[in-house]
Amino acid sequence: MDMIYPLMSHLEKGEQCILVEELDSDIIKRILNGDTDDFEIILKRYQAYVFSIVSKHLPPETVEEGAHEIFIRIYKALSSYRNESPLKYWISKIATRYCYDFWRERYRSKEIPMASLTEEHGQWLDAVVAEHSQQSFDNEEVLRESREVLAWALDRLTAEERMVITLLYMEELSVKETADLLGWTVVNVKVKAHRSRNKLRKLISGLLKQKEAQNETA
Repeated sequence: MDMIYPLMSHLEKGEQCILVEELDSDIIKRILNGDTDDFEIILKRYQAYVFSIVSKHLPPETVEEGAHEIFIRIYKALSSYRNESPLKYWISKIATRYCYDFWRERYRSKEIPMASLTEEHGQWLDAVVAEHSQQSFDNEEVLRESREVLAWALDRLTAEERMVITLLYMEELSVKETADLLGWTVVNVKVKAHRSRNKLRKLISGLLKQKEAQNETA
């Protein structure tokens, strides 16, 4: 399914001239027929979109390299594109699965001690343990610290668990959308979502209990 991109519209000598960019499928045909330089058109057309996906899932310092690797995958997989869905959506699946592969490679199962969290994170935990009023959590700085603690907990999950949590609960995609992007069944996503949510809750609860115990002995 092609998308048509309006390039420009202007009046010239009393006539309206409308130029329309080529269909994605036409560009792909030329690339597959040997005009490989035309892949730059695809790259420029979807570069910002790929960067937006990668930025949601990968550490900032790896975004540029990740986007580069994704476009290599896209180029190598062009012959498998069947034009049954928009190229943009097809690209999103490649990008999402690259992010999944990234975390699968980077996953480390060993626990990281409390000392690896900053003093600011400790203050956030102190606020939670002390059961401060909801108003105190509306502070932007506190929200930033809570997101960083969440990032710490996400790093303790497997690649599968991390991607499910991110797509379902942080990007608020449906179970069906998540399954399609990752190439899993709907049932598989539901099972992993339940397990991942429980594991994440236990990680953060354990962190809170650890901090509470430290406060009691201090």
